[in-house]
Amino acid sequence: MLPRKTILTIAFVAAAGVAAALAPPNDAKDAKAKPKESKEPKEWTSGIVWPEPRVIDPGSPTVPPSDSVALFDGTSMSKWVGGDAWEVKDGYTISRKTSIKTKDSFGDCQLHIEFATPAEVKGTGQGRGNSGVFMMDRYEIQVLDSFDNKTYFDGQCGAVYKQTPPMVNVCRKPGEWQMYDILWEAPRFNAFGTLDRPAYVTVLHNGVVVQNHTEVFGTTGYDHPPKIERHPGRGPIQLQFHGNPVRFRNIWVRDMAPLVGKKPA
Repeated sequence: MLPRKTILTIAFVAAAGVAAALAPPNDAKDAKAKPKESKEPKEWTSGIVWPEPRVIDPGSPTVPPSDSVALFDGTSMSKWVGGDAWEVKDGYTISRKTSIKTKDSFGDCQLHIEFATPAEVKGTGQGRGNSGVFMMDRYEIQVLDSFDNKTYFDGQCGAVYKQTPPMVNVCRKPGEWQMYDILWEAPRFNAFGTLDRPAYVTVLHNGVVVQNHTEVFGTTGYDHPPKIERHPGRGPIQLQFHGNPVRFRNIWVRDMAPLVGKKPA
């Protein structure tokens, strides 16, 4: 019989061998045999080759962007047909006698315009501080003193006239300066004169969105429903005289053209 100490030694060695056989593989060796996958995401690209966006100076609240066209800078109405009928004083112009329109024509564009309805309140409804900004000489964004002045909703300030009311009324008090920033997408007609895509307009009134990519259903008349009329891709901007001495200042416009990239073959 083997001594007790020898038996214990043999049992210990055997147990150690079994434990080694059952142990998981060495991490370092396993890593060499099977590399770990990277956790960094792989970048996706569209494959479209884009031109570099132009660099422009954005200007300031009183200075327009460097690529804009000044339609009224506070000194002259020379950019307007009929502009000599309006009074110019103290950096603004006052509507009177007749509606006016730009000598130049515009298609898709961004229009900035500041206006003030008369400080002395006269009239009610549509007879109070009434004017309008007509895109392409036929699609009106209403100008009206809508501060505590009830009228039909699709005829109040910020409306696409007789079509779509503004989402909210953000009119300032009579006599205070207000502003529109209008993003205009002109309608598209095909070679047969049929409408391919309607006009759309986004309007910010005093910095607040009141029209958000709103479809324009056609011309905006007082006495008839919207009409689809084929016309050139560019047209003048009209400022309406509606019998009220509405003031305007700091009017500028800039063309909007999306970047066109080259798609992969």
